[in-house]
Amino acid sequence: MEYRNLKKLNIKTSLLGFGCMRFPTKEGKVDRTLAKSMVDYAVSNGVNYIDTAYFYHNGESELVVKEIIKDYDRKSFYLADKLPTWMVKKESDVLRIFNDQLDKTGVEYFDFYLIHAVNKTRIEEIKQYKVLEKLAKLKLQGKIKYIGFSFHDNLDVFKEAVGLFDWDFCQIQLNYMDTNHQQGIEGYNILTEKDIPVIVMEPIKGGSLAKFNEGVENILRDHDHSASISSWALRWVGSLPNVKVILSGMSTMDHVVDNIKTFSEFKPLDESEISLVDEVKSRLVSLTKVDCTDCKYCMPCEYGVDIPANFKIYNQHAMYENTKTATWQLNNLDKNSKSAVNCVQCQDCVSKCPQNIDIPTELAESREYFKSYGLK
Repeated sequence: MEYRNLKKLNIKTSLLGFGCMRFPTKEGKVDRTLAKSMVDYAVSNGVNYIDTAYFYHNGESELVVKEIIKDYDRKSFYLADKLPTWMVKKESDVLRIFNDQLDKTGVEYFDFYLIHAVNKTRIEEIKQYKVLEKLAKLKLQGKIKYIGFSFHDNLDVFKEAVGLFDWDFCQIQLNYMDTNHQQGIEGYNILTEKDIPVIVMEPIKGGSLAKFNEGVENILRDHDHSASISSWALRWVGSLPNVKVILSGMSTMDHVVDNIKTFSEFKPLDESEISLVDEVKSRLVSLTKVDCTDCKYCMPCEYGVDIPANFKIYNQHAMYENTKTATWQLNNLDKNSKSAVNCVQCQDCVSKCPQNIDIPTELAESREYFKSYGLK
């Protein structure tokens, strides 16, 4: 197993971390027997970082983790959990939720404790409810070893969040397709300059970087037919030296076995391999259907259509053929009356678009496209 040295914290973590957001399920609940087998296998092969959160699996994840880790030596692994700031409505909620999480996971302390999914709104809540002051006290009491935050917003908000506190670590979304998404690679560089260790989530972009069409896959398979497509995404992230843990939300034993293989024989990408990944990225981008930059100048639509959201789903499915995700996203648009089906071809949006996109025509084509896949 590849380990990374967090000099700032004087510890070593396995580069592969077990993310407990996508445990296997059976009849709508976590398959606890299989989940335990998967985590046990990972731990027996050197994984020492386990990540859960209050809302994973509708609150069941922490309870499953409790069952799994009760037989482990507490000092043999690092446990990460997260404060759901959106549940904090008064200052006393911070300690109440924290103690509930200790009870649900069956531990006396958390190694890594994060403020979950920080964005602009939650920065204000963090200040209002004195969240950092309360977490700092818990750290002094030994109930938290290291304080960090996970992030979901733009680069400017990220810079503000980084400046709030002397963070022990930070968790960001990063993969080779998302270098300009949210805080992007610039955010990683900011953390590196400040000597803040980086934990990475969504290294495979929710599974989107695990399977492509045959032509794109062959770019990588021709170089190494034995390597899984997802292993390239993991190696790309792991080639960044300040990345100390890469979280993988494994949902099958095959995922665990393949990831253990990748990290037990870990090799950073060399220059020729980086070029291959860049080629894959270019090919995927070329599959984009609509040149929408999500500027939202076309919004609001008088008839309720969320134009950028429809185009985003359209583009992502064309690139990754992520039908399960697209189905869920399209259903959400339907429920909220924001679907392309509501477009009446009024043309009002066309003059507002700085990219000169024929929006009504593209929305109609997106509907036909999804119909061809048996979707809306």
